[in-house]
Amino acid sequence: MKPIYALLCCTIFLSSCSMTPTYKRPIVQSPAAWSAQNAGTETAIAKDWWMSFNSPELNQFMGIAITNNNDIAAGVERIAQSRAAVKISGANLLPNASAGAGISRARSNPASGSTTTNTNINADFDVAYEIDLFGRNQAGVDAARANLNATKFDQQALYLVVMGDVASRYFALVNLKERLALADQNLANAREVLRIVDARVREGMESDIERAQQTSAVASSEAARASLVQQVANAENALAVLMGQAPQTVKAQETSLTRLTVPEITPTQPSALLERRPDIRSAEQNLIAANANIGAARAAFFPSLSLGLGAGVSLPAFGDPASTALSAASSLAAPIFQGGRLEGGVEQATARQKELVETYKKTVLVSFQDVEDALAAVKAAQDREASLFTSAQNARRAYDLSKRRYDAGSIDFRALLDAQSTMLAADDNYAQAKLERLNAAVLLFKALGGGWNSTTLAQK
Repeated sequence: MKPIYALLCCTIFLSSCSMTPTYKRPIVQSPAAWSAQNAGTETAIAKDWWMSFNSPELNQFMGIAITNNNDIAAGVERIAQSRAAVKISGANLLPNASAGAGISRARSNPASGSTTTNTNINADFDVAYEIDLFGRNQAGVDAARANLNATKFDQQALYLVVMGDVASRYFALVNLKERLALADQNLANAREVLRIVDARVREGMESDIERAQQTSAVASSEAARASLVQQVANAENALAVLMGQAPQTVKAQETSLTRLTVPEITPTQPSALLERRPDIRSAEQNLIAANANIGAARAAFFPSLSLGLGAGVSLPAFGDPASTALSAASSLAAPIFQGGRLEGGVEQATARQKELVETYKKTVLVSFQDVEDALAAVKAAQDREASLFTSAQNARRAYDLSKRRYDAGSIDFRALLDAQSTMLAADDNYAQAKLERLNAAVLLFKALGGGWNSTTLAQK
């Protein structure tokens, strides 16, 4: 019995061994502060961050997208696949049991003698267990769990992308409807000017040249309006698909971005981004999985120990006494020559881990760049909107004055045409500037990780 006890003690000791390297998060130098950050209290970003734009219609569309978006639904199934992979990997740490039963019947009819019939019934039950001496199976479970966490983080990153796309597509749609309203107004103005020109031509105060020029301006305005109508339809269809609905089923009622609120966002310190961005956490979990795979590849060099227990019952015929058998076995297998396969496995796993270290570092650096770019975009969009607001107000005032003076005959048609063109461009540029400012806010929300919180995700 002493050899058995010694084997059990040795097994218990070795089963605590692990070939997996100790994981250390790669160090990435982060900036001390954001270069374009305004002074103020850091903004606590809510999970439903889009509500800060104060658009009930946008909130409604977001709710539909969260429920029906096809990419999000596909991501849920990817999580289910990863969770099943963890279950499969964990099975290697538990004993395997199997049972079987069979019946056979043989009939012999010799040339001489009586016919005999033999019936044999047997049943067996086997249990096998591989002792995880060097942590290979546990490393596989650790890798599967890390992959599951990475999939969860990828799903959260997908949520953020989809929500950002819904917000941007919605703002673009409202902007197009706003520009369409401006186009209708400008078309009405152009037609009114054409009416005045016609009257002046009939009175001999203008020539056909001026009438032809204004007729061309009216036609151009009509063509621009037709293009905007098409863009509105395309934007509604794109938004519908994002919401998991058929095209032509989504119609936005909002017609002006002016009624929306542009939130003020003061980001947290750059170092906090490592915990706030799901894509960074996903890259780290992939790195942890690769680290565990190194342990599994290293453990493949060492022996594996399996224990087995079997029991069987055989009944030669109905009514005859049964025979039973009980067996116990153990096997120790060690690789001797694998032609470089095991060495290649370790080299491959190590190279993969080093690759993911660089991937993680780049992901962090890109996240810093995303925030810096978004902050610069917010500042530029704010300044641009303010300037173009002034430009649009003065261009409209100049056009109104020019129209009155043209009616009075104090200026020629060319001056009126120039004022009209300037007003059209200024109105359109201002509408675009309002869109840019809203999109810059969405960009900053996404760069900061939205309202996502990673503290409890790993336990879900």
